[in-house]
This record gives sequence, C-alpha cells and structure tokens, in this order.
Amino acid sequence: MIIMSHGLLLKMHGRQLFTTTWKTAQVTALNHHHLPQKQPSVYGSQFVVCTRMFTSDDSKVQRIYDCIITSKRHGLAEGITLVESSHPTKRKQAQELLTAVLANLKARENKNSGKPSSFRIGLTGPPGAGKSTLIESLGKQLTDDGHKVAVLAVDPSSSLSGGSLLGDKTRMQELSRDPNAFIRASPSSGSLGGVARNTNDAVVLCEGAGYDIIIIETMGVGQSEYAVADMVDMLVLVVPPAGGDELQGLKRGIVEMADLILVNKADGELLIPARRMKAEYSSALKLLRKRSKIWIPKVLKVSSKTKDGLPEAWDKMLKYQTAMTDSGDLVRKRQRQQTVWMWNHIRENIMEAFKTNPAVENSVGVIERKVALGILTPGHGADSLLKLFRVGAHKKL
Repeated sequence: MIIMSHGLLLKMHGRQLFTTTWKTAQVTALNHHHLPQKQPSVYGSQFVVCTRMFTSDDSKVQRIYDCIITSKRHGLAEGITLVESSHPTKRKQAQELLTAVLANLKARENKNSGKPSSFRIGLTGPPGAGKSTLIESLGKQLTDDGHKVAVLAVDPSSSLSGGSLLGDKTRMQELSRDPNAFIRASPSSGSLGGVARNTNDAVVLCEGAGYDIIIIETMGVGQSEYAVADMVDMLVLVVPPAGGDELQGLKRGIVEMADLILVNKADGELLIPARRMKAEYSSALKLLRKRSKIWIPKVLKVSSKTKDGLPEAWDKMLKYQTAMTDSGDLVRKRQRQQTVWMWNHIRENIMEAFKTNPAVENSVGVIERKVALGILTPGHGADSLLKLFRVGAHKKL
C-alpha cells in the first residue's frame, strides 16, 4: 500500500514503514484501505497520525522531523541547533518543527490514557557537588535497564565567544558513547540562572525522539533552581558532604524547591561527613512548609564512585513519578509550566524588539553616554528610551 499525504510518502511492506519526502497533498490508498487525510508519522513500530502540514518552501523541517520521530540522534542534534538559533527564518522553521513534534507527542499521550511519555528530572547544586559524575553513573544504570536517556547540560557561557565554559559532555565520556543516551551541552548565553532560553524546546524534541528519561543539569547558581523547576517534573538537589557549602545548601530558598536531596560523594573519608550532612538536611526539611500533599521530600546519601545509593535514589524518583501521575498533579504541573515559559518567551521577545527598534537604536548611544557621565539618572535614561519605543510602536500601528 502506498500513502501520500502532506509532504510525506509512505510505503508499507508488511509491518515496516519507510518515509521519503514527497510534495503532494493527496492520499492514494490501494487494496481498498482508506485512511483519514492526515499526515502519517512513524515512531518506533507505532503508526501515529499527526495533523501538522509544513509550510516551509524547503524540505529541511520535514527531514529533521522524520529523523527525530525515528530516533536518529544526528537529526535530534540538528533540531536542537535549529531551535537555539536566533535567525528569523530559522526561528520560523523551529516553530513549525516544534508544533509537529508536539502534535506527535499529543497523539502518543492520548494512546497512553493521557499520561506523559517521559519523566523530566532537573539536577542542580553548588559547583563541586559532582553532578556530572552522578548523571553518568545514574544514566548508565538507566540505559542498562532499557531506558533511553537524554541529558541537557546547560553550561555557563564565555562573555567573548558565547561558548560553553565547563564542557560537561567531556566529563560523561562513557555515557556519551552509549547508543541509548544523548548528551547535549548548551551554553546559557547569559540567561539568568543558567537555563538556556530554548532548553524547554529541546526537551520537547528529545521526547519526540523517544527518550523517556530527560535529565537537565544546571550550573547551580541560585536562580537556576527556580528556572529549572518550571520545566521539570522533579527537582533533585545534589550537594557535597563537605567543603564549605553547608550554609549555601541550607538556605531556605534552595531547599524548599527540591523534591529530593542527594548528598553525593558518600564514600571513603567523606562517608562520615556525608552522614552528618544528611542529618542536617533532614532536620532543615522538617522546618519547611509542605509544598505537596502527596509527596514529602527525602534526603539520601549516594556515591557516584562506588554506585552506592543510586538504586535507592532511582526508586525514590519512580515513587515520586507514580504518586504525581496517579493524582493528576503531574499533568497539571506541566500545563502550568507551559504558560510560565510562554511569558518567559514574551519577555525575551519584547526586549529583542526594544533593542532593534529604529528610534531606540538611533538614540541609545547618546543616552548611554549621558547616563555614564551622570547627566541623566539610569531611571531617566530608561524612561526616555521607553518613550521612544512606545512612539515608534504606535506609528507602526
């Protein structure tokens, strides 16, 4: 049977489906089998129907989409590069790609009784806590159990080139060679809290590629806990057993966001300090108001080196996921997160529109110099630029 629909040609031989690009918008069904006129998509061995039609003149978006839903890692990497781009044409292509992948995910969730097809985990903590080593040890355990793991490591950026500084991927060499794992290090590009603006879009693409465990690692600089908490199902705080981070870790603003706290490096000479740190965090959690009626945050000690405590930590994560899914809180949480990131994109786009406004561009240099010389206050300078922006926007209308 040959099916042609909205830019996709499918040839069905028994149970196998092969896709090629085809610019036509009709459906031809042989053997008297008639399918609805919607775009067929392939995901693993499942036949998922998606209603998305691509409007791009070229076949780039269609090709990337086909690669993503057939779990090709090079296509996923290309898709994430596309959504990270700030070029207007590529941003338009990225939105088409994301819309198509979201439609595919929605169809998959409907087949799964509305339950999400992935588990999103955020790992954060102070520098030196061993987050990358912990992710590699946990990731290898999960891939050995048959899971597909995607790691999005958000690095701090260089102020000169904008590139990543830490290179987390180079510290997960064993996991990066695993065929069931995908690691993507993205520079934060100055984003407050160390979460790249398009990390949430990258999560969607990873889920579309069939990765059921999504791990987001941040640099852990305070605000990152709040930023990453708005895109994951579970936030895990990783802390070292010693080294002067006790006061930083025990700050209420950080601990109250965590669903699970892992005291890492609990081996050798650090085993006793790790036990003491676990007791301190357990006591701190008792003083905080409960954020959920169905889950009480736990504190565990683990060792990335000896793998001690990792199975227990994963078991706690699964119990959290089960509790949140069964209560319906997981779906509601994701719905709320989507609106949060919509407003984040609005704020960023407004700032971009402000900077590129012709009236602002013509006057910003002069006003900056006046502010620097003390002729104008920063507030007065900002008000002057905002007035120019409003006048320019009004003239366009």
